[in-house]
Amino acid sequence: MAAELVRGQNHPLSQMRLEIRVAAGKPVVAAATLGDEHGRIHGVAWVAHPGTPTLPGLEVSKQAAADHRLAVDLGAMPEAVHRVSVLLALPLGGDGPARFGAVAAPFVAVTGLDGTEVASYTITGLDAESAVVALELYRRQGAWKVRAVGQGYAGGLAELLTDQGLPQAAHLAGSINEAVAHGLARSVAAPPPRTPDADRTRQTATPALGPEGSGSTTQGTSGAVAPQPTSPYGAQGTPGAVAPQSGYDGGAAAVNPPAGDQHAAGPIDYSHPRRQTGAPPQPAPTAPPAPPGQPARPVAGDATGWSMEERLYNQVWGMFEDLARTMAAYRSAVDFADSRMEKELDQALSDPRSRIGGQGDAAREAAQAKHAQLVDQARAALDRDLDQLTAECEVVEPALPPAFAGWDNPVWHGYRVPMEIPMALRLGDLHLPESPELRIPMLVRLPLERGLWIDSGGAESLDGSFTDSHELRRLALDTAVAHAARLLAVYPAGEFAVHVIDPAGSAAQALVPLVHTGVLASPPAVGAAGVTDVLTRLTQRVDLVQMAVRGGAADSLPPGLDTAEQLLIVNDFPHGFDDRAVTQLRYLADEGPAVGVHLMMVADREDAAGYGPLLDPLWRSLMRLTPLPDDHLADPWVGHAWTYEPSRVPPGSHVLRQVLTEVATARTKHR
Repeated sequence: MAAELVRGQNHPLSQMRLEIRVAAGKPVVAAATLGDEHGRIHGVAWVAHPGTPTLPGLEVSKQAAADHRLAVDLGAMPEAVHRVSVLLALPLGGDGPARFGAVAAPFVAVTGLDGTEVASYTITGLDAESAVVALELYRRQGAWKVRAVGQGYAGGLAELLTDQGLPQAAHLAGSINEAVAHGLARSVAAPPPRTPDADRTRQTATPALGPEGSGSTTQGTSGAVAPQPTSPYGAQGTPGAVAPQSGYDGGAAAVNPPAGDQHAAGPIDYSHPRRQTGAPPQPAPTAPPAPPGQPARPVAGDATGWSMEERLYNQVWGMFEDLARTMAAYRSAVDFADSRMEKELDQALSDPRSRIGGQGDAAREAAQAKHAQLVDQARAALDRDLDQLTAECEVVEPALPPAFAGWDNPVWHGYRVPMEIPMALRLGDLHLPESPELRIPMLVRLPLERGLWIDSGGAESLDGSFTDSHELRRLALDTAVAHAARLLAVYPAGEFAVHVIDPAGSAAQALVPLVHTGVLASPPAVGAAGVTDVLTRLTQRVDLVQMAVRGGAADSLPPGLDTAEQLLIVNDFPHGFDDRAVTQLRYLADEGPAVGVHLMMVADREDAAGYGPLLDPLWRSLMRLTPLPDDHLADPWVGHAWTYEPSRVPPGSHVLRQVLTEVATARTKHR
């Protein structure tokens, strides 16, 4: 049972990996300090704040927000660290409140990774204070505990850090306020007020599909630069005008409204697929009462979670698990019926006298009738569950935010560039052969933990049809462009960049939407020189960020370094790659995701096999996706072979160009 602490009270911690969740109602700055056995901070490198959000065993938010999640791994703390203090401060400047007495009492909860609340503390009694030590995790005789502190400081962060023994307190407080001011425009808007009971339902999300690849390799060095061929792309396109918006009034503004508009309209009726404009309800929606004898009507967002986005994410994964286990039960029942019929037939026909005549026929008919009865019962149970899941899918699909929605969802017609990074991304749909019409969105967590391999090689299709290699490569490129466009669309302006390597220029036609709207970081690289240049820049970026993070000196990165997440699309691999380029690519695949550099390969594995075992680790570390339906993915619960289909832009639709134009326009304003 969770402990509700009062000021000064402590509680033991039985877990080493924790989340500290903050709900303040208004945007606040979250930070944390590491202290020795006397609680003293040994320098600015012992403070995690929006400018330096990551320390060993600790990660805080990058900007001011009404809700925060701080990740803590006590087992990864240095031996010299005996205390972790969680700090909250009101942003300086702007139109926000200047003292905690003018806002609702902040709520802080310590939870496990599964969302189970360990201890909570509501910080009351604040008035003129603008910074507060909310709580602290401390080590005592080898065990960790949490203590509710609630110590406020009217002098803000500078006074707080000075009290904790930091000599550079004033300078660091200024750096924190500067970093917060730089990102204040993208801070999370305050949600509607919550009831106390609603806060107790917060849960974390389910892990993404599949394990993260691992491994390491040595970065290669670039060779001589070959003459640059003429690019088939021409100059980088310039952003055009904003595309006109659709008249559909249930678009993305209802799910991701612009800053300041969250409370402008009434609530959404999530029990009906046709969405209305408005902000999400405060608690998780509950289903309306069902008629007697009928199953409960499904409701979008009725899973546990801290936000509507998290509840929808958990609901989709719940549907995925329900379908996997339901199908496992059906297949098990059918297998049992088959084995029982075979056993009964063997027993009935083991006597030679019953193999012919009416007695043998009756035994066979009885066994077959029993088999049909068992299969019919299993199918009836399956159909009942499928009907319920289908009804739930029909309600959930229209309510999904753009990051979770298919390209044919009307939510894209009201698209606006988001102010914060979503928790997950849709890469396609999954279904099973017994229920091909029931599609489950395939959601993976952001940022991507694994690169993607879009397989352009020939393979036997599920329906037996044949697709020539040229058409398959075109479909693979279209799939890669759609995935890249979605990634660009769901990140805030300026926080995601896409690079393309196309050595022979064969992807010029497929890349038109990215090139002409001007959303690429640079024109697609062609020829050996282009390959060398892009790979060298990205490997150097990985090296610099790794050294800064490992050295605890993230503030020392070069001023011109682009800190946005980076995606490299590689077409027609391995053509145009020498051994050094392949080594650099392996390095990016292994080390890049941890520091914000991601890889998307568009390639045929058979062509890549020419490099021998060198590329086997690369292949294993990436998630394989196909441009045509293919049953190569397995669920993490039962291990069914799921048919994957990519999320395609409807034929003749201009939604992709409209979305990319909006992204390019927002990026221009952001600069």
